[in-house]
Amino acid sequence: MPEPIIEIDKVSKNFGALQVLKELTFNVLPGEKLALIGPSGSGKTTILRILMTLEKINGGHITVDGDQLWHMQKNGALVDADEAHLHRMRARIGMVFQLFNLFPHMTVLRNVTLGPTLTQGVGRKDAEVRARELLDMVGLSDKADSMPAQLSGGQKQRVAIARALALQPKIMLFDEVTSALDPELVEEVLNVMRRLGTETDMTMLLVTHEMSFAHDFADRVIFFDGGRIVEEGPPDQIFSNPREERTQLFLKKIIAAGQRI
Repeated sequence: MPEPIIEIDKVSKNFGALQVLKELTFNVLPGEKLALIGPSGSGKTTILRILMTLEKINGGHITVDGDQLWHMQKNGALVDADEAHLHRMRARIGMVFQLFNLFPHMTVLRNVTLGPTLTQGVGRKDAEVRARELLDMVGLSDKADSMPAQLSGGQKQRVAIARALALQPKIMLFDEVTSALDPELVEEVLNVMRRLGTETDMTMLLVTHEMSFAHDFADRVIFFDGGRIVEEGPPDQIFSNPREERTQLFLKKIIAAGQRI
């Protein structure tokens, strides 16, 4: 069994008096495709934002690729990470958000090349070669010179995926990447993610309400509620034969709302 690429150990997170994560513990293996499901407010997105160092933790430890994320060694002691340490750790992780967050005044190509040229010192020409390869992979090679305002929502999200991949992360985080899209555009984004899942060995964490996609895509599913793990296991077990009553109730509501699992 390989060493986990992500280790989350008794992590707590508070927003004021509200405790969103309650001594959360789980690991993710290299190359694993992990789906995080659960009701709104259960802590799923908070986990991704913590991994991306967008939210600080209030307790516990996180290790990413063998190094502490929110802590570092200094003078023989473990102390809070400084900004330089966080910057180095961020380079290992990419994230695609619900909203695309593309720079509206830049072309698609410039949106994808900006990160590598600014943060990794990649030359402009090399960054453009890589960006065009990624745009081809997400089916947008003909949109390199377009502006974001000229794209559909699905196309914008595919550019956002290419932009995250341009930084060559070991770990990719996807936070409800289809929730802001019209239904007819959802499938084109999911197809890109399927391709990533089959053609790369990248570790991927997916927060989603698309249960059918989670079933087909994930190696493992974790069901959260109230900042805790209620149940985890292979997709067939979670979706076809959940053991916990809370999981059963959640899935019944999903089915009643018209989703296929």
